[in-house]
Amino acid sequence: MATAAAGALGLLWGWLWSERFWLPQNVSWADLEGPGDGYGYPRARHILSVFPLAAGVFSVRLLFERFIAKPCALHVGIQDSGPYQPQPNAILEKVFISITKYPDEKRLEGLSKQLDWDVRKIQCWFRHRRNQDKPPTLTKFCESMWRFTFYLCIFCYGIRFLWSSPWFWDTRQCWHSYPYQPLTSGLYYYYIMELAFYWSLMFSQFTDIKRKDFLIMFVHHLATIGLITFSYINNMVRVGTLVMCLHDASDFLLEAAKLANYAKYQRLCDTLFVIFSAVFMVTRLGIYPFWILNTTLFESWEIIGPYPSWWLFNGLLLILQVLHVIWSYLIARIAFKALIRGKVSKDDRSDVESSSEEDDVTTNTKSSCGSSSSNGASWVNGHMGGSCWVEE
Repeated sequence: MATAAAGALGLLWGWLWSERFWLPQNVSWADLEGPGDGYGYPRARHILSVFPLAAGVFSVRLLFERFIAKPCALHVGIQDSGPYQPQPNAILEKVFISITKYPDEKRLEGLSKQLDWDVRKIQCWFRHRRNQDKPPTLTKFCESMWRFTFYLCIFCYGIRFLWSSPWFWDTRQCWHSYPYQPLTSGLYYYYIMELAFYWSLMFSQFTDIKRKDFLIMFVHHLATIGLITFSYINNMVRVGTLVMCLHDASDFLLEAAKLANYAKYQRLCDTLFVIFSAVFMVTRLGIYPFWILNTTLFESWEIIGPYPSWWLFNGLLLILQVLHVIWSYLIARIAFKALIRGKVSKDDRSDVESSSEEDDVTTNTKSSCGSSSSNGASWVNGHMGGSCWVEE
């Protein structure tokens, strides 16, 4: 029994690391065991170093939010207080938990007669009760400031690193001598830091306040981690750095727009969001297909030829391009509404509802549109995936 299980496990392991799948013809894993130059060749075991680093990144985030982001939030006038606590009421709480969080007019009238409360008072109770389950603006500001700082720093590092890399200027260099392309220290740290950051986001999802897009974000981070890990093990790290830097170019702009929104600098928020929209569409609909996909599909075919993992890698990149088109449409719709209304739509994943009756009605009547906008912004935030490549 144990022998059969060990045999099955060995067969599965051999299939998982099949050289016929991962590597071009006439190349074996043994060929990549040599030291090469710098850090040698990428190996799957290098990925293990990501986990303690991700824990360190998560710890740095906690310190950053506590000692840097929070004082900045208080300085711009964001209050360190939670949402208003509604008056305890067992009947309304039961309706809220078991039936609906958004009672219709008929139910409101019934509750009004049952409790001898004014309808407006009941509406306010439900509004405050919904806000009670949402993270305060201070928390959202701190989270966005951390992401803004990381995205900006990693983008600047990526540009600095790629500026001196030959494949940044000639993408055919991504495939010359492939897969015998040894790592440099700069390339290794760039890849590992990106991967550690997304693992830290995976960890923090289970400790942060839950949001509506929890599942979307989870899938996004998982897809991003999978794509970065796949390209590392397959030693497609040169083109991988181009993909990562391209996506980082717009991420920090969206987080900056969120920070301006939370601080109630509406004009700055609108301006940053329009800039973000322009950069997103130029990079994802222009540079990505005509620069990245051109080299992964055509230049690589010419220089190294296709093999099984090549097909998978390009298939994932093409799926990503489809997602870029979808997200660009969602972002363009938000930007267009911003230009028409003079205000960017709210991120309805967690924003606190307005206390006025008019705002409450507006929120309800626009919930479906707001949801689409939120998901579009959320999805933008990632790197590669149908995260969904997200919070943005």
